[in-house]
Amino acid sequence: METLLPFEKTEREIFEKRKATTSDKYGCRPEERPTEELINFGIVNIDKPKGPTSHQVSAYVQKILHINKGGHSGTLDPKVTGVLPVALGAATRIVQTLLTAGKEYIAIMHLHKEIDPNKIKKICSEFVGKIKQLPPIKSSVKRQWRFRKIYYIEIIEIKGQDILMKIGCQAGTYIRKLLHDIGQKLEVGAHMAELRRTKAALFNESTLTTLQDLTDAYHYHKEENNDKFIRTIIHPIEFATQHLAKIWVLDSTVESLCHGTDLKTPGVVKVHSDIQLDDPIAIMSLKDELIAVGTAKMISKDIIKKEKGVAVKTSKVFMEPGTYPKMT
Repeated sequence: METLLPFEKTEREIFEKRKATTSDKYGCRPEERPTEELINFGIVNIDKPKGPTSHQVSAYVQKILHINKGGHSGTLDPKVTGVLPVALGAATRIVQTLLTAGKEYIAIMHLHKEIDPNKIKKICSEFVGKIKQLPPIKSSVKRQWRFRKIYYIEIIEIKGQDILMKIGCQAGTYIRKLLHDIGQKLEVGAHMAELRRTKAALFNESTLTTLQDLTDAYHYHKEENNDKFIRTIIHPIEFATQHLAKIWVLDSTVESLCHGTDLKTPGVVKVHSDIQLDDPIAIMSLKDELIAVGTAKMISKDIIKKEKGVAVKTSKVFMEPGTYPKMT
């Protein structure tokens, strides 16, 4: 079984609309940003420990880095561990683009009675696709039936009444409830014994860091004048847009976008393939800096062909006005 989330299956080409270059006088490539700017405009992938809430972990990160703003992507229960991206400072609003992307978990489902492994595999496969789910009583959302997509359920190991499995799902899926429902369908009952998140959008276990590692890295940065560790741990905000389709714009277009104007087609230089109407879009400079995010109002082909009209309706601006000069 292929265990990829939907955005991981999408391979996009880049189409060029017009030739253009970028001036070294303005802006800064994300990987060249000063460390202090990175700390206030980056994102860190925390390996959430058991015990604290996601909100508490975000608060710990702010305290460690001496910043007054931070936001996490997708709440994990106190007992659940794993991937918890925390956006820092001015980057906080980027987490909303991650909230809608897929998630992956490793879970242990404990059956209340032993059962034939073949039946377990068969019933689990029936939960792949669109499911109807009622959030648990203790949840932060309104308790009403809703549909969610399960992209894959891979049975890794069956040991007596314990089933180790990998689950890829749409954001907002309650894994505890999913395992309970599988137990009901198996007619023996089941509950979640362990859960660890292994992916949240493009963030996975390969970029994880602990709160202790972050503390040490900040100490080296401040006390030893050694930025090597903190620059490895904290990623530029652009790292959090890898799952989004992108459009690159002229230097002369950047300033107006920084003031919240919509992106018109004359400002476009390059565009990703397979953009559909109302897709979320990251608008980028030619130095690959994130300027803003918005919603596509044209498909890729029309953005390339047309010289009039709105290509992207801007919803959130991330670049500070004045980073690039006004269009003359």
